[in-house]
Amino acid sequence: MESSTATQDERREERALGQDTVCGAFQATAEDHADRVAIRTKGDEVSITWGEYAQRVRAAAGGLAGLGLARGEAMAIMLTNRPEFHVVDAAAMHLGATPFSVYNTYSSEQIEYLVEDSKSRVLVTEKAFLDRIQAVNERCGVVDHIVVVDGDGGGAEGKGTLSLAELPEQAESGFDFDAAWRAVEPDDVLTLIYTSGTTGPPKGVEVMHRNFMTAARSFDQIIKFPAGSRVVSYLPMAHIAERACSHYLPEAFGFTVTCCPDPRQVVAYLPEVRPNWFFAVPRIWEKAKAALEAGMAAEEDEQRKQATSWALDVGMRRVRAEQAGEELSDDLRAEHEKADSLVLSKIRERLGLHEAQSVNVGAAPTPPEVIEFFHAIGIPLGELWGMSETCGAGTCNRPDHVKIGTVGPPAPEVEIKLAEDGEVLVKSGVVMRGYRNQPDKTAEAIDSDGWLHTGDIGEFDDDGFLRIVDRKKELIINAAGKNMSPANIEAKAKASSPLIGQVAAIGDRRSYIAALITLDPDAAPGFAKQHGIEDDSFAALAEEDAVLAEVQRGIDAANEDLARVEQIKRFRVLPTDWEPGGEELTPTMKLKRKPVAEKYAEEIEALYTE
Repeated sequence: MESSTATQDERREERALGQDTVCGAFQATAEDHADRVAIRTKGDEVSITWGEYAQRVRAAAGGLAGLGLARGEAMAIMLTNRPEFHVVDAAAMHLGATPFSVYNTYSSEQIEYLVEDSKSRVLVTEKAFLDRIQAVNERCGVVDHIVVVDGDGGGAEGKGTLSLAELPEQAESGFDFDAAWRAVEPDDVLTLIYTSGTTGPPKGVEVMHRNFMTAARSFDQIIKFPAGSRVVSYLPMAHIAERACSHYLPEAFGFTVTCCPDPRQVVAYLPEVRPNWFFAVPRIWEKAKAALEAGMAAEEDEQRKQATSWALDVGMRRVRAEQAGEELSDDLRAEHEKADSLVLSKIRERLGLHEAQSVNVGAAPTPPEVIEFFHAIGIPLGELWGMSETCGAGTCNRPDHVKIGTVGPPAPEVEIKLAEDGEVLVKSGVVMRGYRNQPDKTAEAIDSDGWLHTGDIGEFDDDGFLRIVDRKKELIINAAGKNMSPANIEAKAKASSPLIGQVAAIGDRRSYIAALITLDPDAAPGFAKQHGIEDDSFAALAEEDAVLAEVQRGIDAANEDLARVEQIKRFRVLPTDWEPGGEELTPTMKLKRKPVAEKYAEEIEALYTE
């Protein structure tokens, strides 16, 4: 991996941004940066330059065309975050086809829905998921060809399968790769992002090439990525955030992408990668904060412990003064410079974010105290807001002007206004073509004037920064008629203790707020060991006094930052874990509120009757 630091001075205007399709952007990037590393794995076990990447895409595209994949057709991909994903996805894109990703947690029934809805005759996967894929095909028979990227070849994985190594052999003589990608139009569908389906079957968001090129030019004006920027790929590629951050934006800007197949390990990747841009969902930032604070508390060297406490206090005073719009005193500036040099800069370096030009959080509400903490150690974490329907673009706090508690002002080339009821409306070239095979749903979402009705309730401050209140359909209205945001309550509770995993706030048409709580699967075993609890199963821990006391401490702390009517009066620690893609959570860890209410009806009722 290159050791040189990407700086702002090295950056030049990327020719790729002037293209009108992502295919054109990819080709410009590969030509302009042929020797730069495009894709790698940790420790450089795999390292592929942009020139090599382009050649592999060309070869794979010929093979996919030989299998019958054509412009306008969809291709399903079910892979972990590995180099082969980028090759096969880009290859299909260059044919004018529509590659899309399937969440790895999906059941056979869920995969079947997507395959049938998209009419995918070609599917790319790996051995780990092959049993589910074959079970799907036995039922629906839509898929004609299954490419197994780590397969042995020769049909060893079953009827209709071939390995990635065999794929180029399927190309027909005379296949014209350049003619294929040059025929792709800006209004062709680049990918499908199937929404998480919190209220029903997933909807296939049709993102066009021109949508993403508009988003790329918008992002460029916000962040100004340095030349040769480094990013980590670790979230599911079925999520718009990951596709944008570590697949499409690298194709437009020439980033170097490090693949992290296990998202739980992403923080361990940061010191080696030293990303110039890092995006994470709130839970990752919350856990990083908890880990840093635990490390500081466990420091045995009293002098070092006091120095860290002092430096963090100085950082916090600076952040709060800046957020209040106050002029920093010369004394505070000097003290902060000393604290940063001696302590804070070293924390950033240990974390691996010391070369980050921009760091962002999104996809769910983030407690302000979490963002404030990272600002205090010199990491200008900024919330952003977007949707699958907008390529992930919408609003974003600029790296040099973050207003904590907001998701920032509208992004360049994005127009936002609020409806009479506060719903956020978006009009822009980033807005999707529509929902695949669902014209009625598309008409509900995009009105006759071109405004996308997002379903989010928001409010602008005097400086034009947007604050998201909650989903329109998820607001709690209590027995007294008070409107409350369950997401805000839940975010406060999750940030209050590392032992708290997931929280579901209850209170619609009720006299007070109650909550269902699960324990954090990473923190629970350590807590059990620390307190001498032998049985660390979720069922046993849910009954332990020490566990209940720590959860109560966290809830009490969260309640201090909530209005009286929003405070959690009672809670139940559940004897189970909620996993992404399960009955309670979508693959992107959004609560499935209706299924939760139905499944735990007895537990909820007990919180109001016992």
